[in-house]
Amino acid sequence: MLFGLFWGDWTILIVLPGLIFTLIAQAMVRSAYEAGARVSMPWGMTGGALARRMLDANGMADVRIERVPGTLTDHYDPRERVLRLSENVYTGANAAAVGVAAHEAGHAMQDARGYVPLRLRMAMVPVTNFGARMAMPLFLIGLIFTSLFRTGILFFEWLMLAGILAFSLSVLFQLVTLPVEFNASRRALRSLAGSGTMSEEQLRAARRVLSAAAMTYVASLAVGLLSLLRLLLIFSSASSRRR
Repeated sequence: MLFGLFWGDWTILIVLPGLIFTLIAQAMVRSAYEAGARVSMPWGMTGGALARRMLDANGMADVRIERVPGTLTDHYDPRERVLRLSENVYTGANAAAVGVAAHEAGHAMQDARGYVPLRLRMAMVPVTNFGARMAMPLFLIGLIFTSLFRTGILFFEWLMLAGILAFSLSVLFQLVTLPVEFNASRRALRSLAGSGTMSEEQLRAARRVLSAAAMTYVASLAVGLLSLLRLLLIFSSASSRRR
């Protein structure tokens, strides 16, 4: 049995804490969002209306807001300068919807002000997408042939290393994403607190949603780092057995 290809491999246990962390973070988001959805906004202010208000107040009247299908599919597209909000967030007149909309508007504010980590993340997207597609094929091809053949081992080991390097690009992207997401939430909460339209209860509910959502990015980075460690251990074992 090839080392690292089957669930019988003990190194899968390395990734397990990260996967558990991810499940906990996702449960926290659901819980926080459901609780925040029960906290109504004054005057029926919706997430879409709040986002429009934030954008206009910060000189971004040219940024469009569009509805998109799905749940929590909200995002800001810096290439088209479009803020896309899911139906529940766009029409929701509650603290959860407003918090999510304000967070995405925070990304638009980052773009308008040339926030460096956001620029870096945007620049990394093409190479990261390429690395994500190539990482495991390169690694697995190198691992299979390293295990099966006695000749050309160095070349196959280099293939494994190329796969690890490609995977590392995804981990680096996740690392750069952290300050982008945390900063967008800080901008959102400052805007909400400064608007004078939200009570302490409403602000707490919005803050809880954004804090829980931030943990999902931390969990993704943890899984990425642990998976990278696992690949390195598999490479080391496969290489040492050929010596």
